[in-house]
Amino acid sequence: MSAKNPRNQYLRTERMPNIWCPGCGLGTAVNCFISAIEDCETPLDQISVVSGIGCTGRVAGYLKLDSFHTTHGRPIPFATGLKLSNPKLKVVVFSGDGDLFAIGGNHFIHAARRNMDLTIICVNNFTYGMTGGQVTPTTPIDAFSSTTPYGNIEEPFNLPFLADCSGAVYVARWTVFHVRQAARAMREAMHKNGFSFIEIISPCPTLYGRRNKIGDGLKMMQAFKDNSVIADETDTRNVALDFRGKIICGKFVDREKTSFLDMYNIKMAERFGPFYEPYEGIK
Repeated sequence: MSAKNPRNQYLRTERMPNIWCPGCGLGTAVNCFISAIEDCETPLDQISVVSGIGCTGRVAGYLKLDSFHTTHGRPIPFATGLKLSNPKLKVVVFSGDGDLFAIGGNHFIHAARRNMDLTIICVNNFTYGMTGGQVTPTTPIDAFSSTTPYGNIEEPFNLPFLADCSGAVYVARWTVFHVRQAARAMREAMHKNGFSFIEIISPCPTLYGRRNKIGDGLKMMQAFKDNSVIADETDTRNVALDFRGKIICGKFVDREKTSFLDMYNIKMAERFGPFYEPYEGIK
């Protein structure tokens, strides 16, 4: 890694090269995130990144920020604890579709319901890339995986709709082909006060692409380019993904709603009046 690379200051270069396969979109997703934090008004020492287990779970280990690699499915409750202990932190959860929506699915919907001030970035490659290519809650119907050798028959989650109906104040979807839009969405989400969610569609050529005869990473990126339709403010009920079908991208939800901690302070002030001091975290 060249010392002249301007992105080195945000990366733990001693851990390079990374473990991700050739053609994987995770490096691009991380680059988009670095672009976002470069333009973010929050100081770097006030940004924390939390990841779970899986290929995307390794993101935390490569970023030169206060970052935490947690247990499988638990990055959101861990991030919730960080935010409640120090509300000044901007806490970002960076994890995958299996980690966040299979074992971690219950944590996601309740953090959104509470409107915890967290930014959730889900890199969705439709498979468990680290453990053998099994079916996940986002694998499209008819897609092949190691556990669905004759094609998936389970209805997958529509992640933007799930986030929207659970209470998220910001919801967007982009692919790793849309680098400028993805970086902008991450920046906007980090500036929101409340639960924000971004889905990043990413290729997994080693398992998902090969097994479904889509091709290598370059061919999968070409498919993202050819199949993507940008439609901001689209009703999230209508953005579900089909196997080899159109990928509707855009910013679907951007609304204002009182966050969990703000609501807590409001209610406590109503109850105790001038005797209550706003909660500012653990001293």
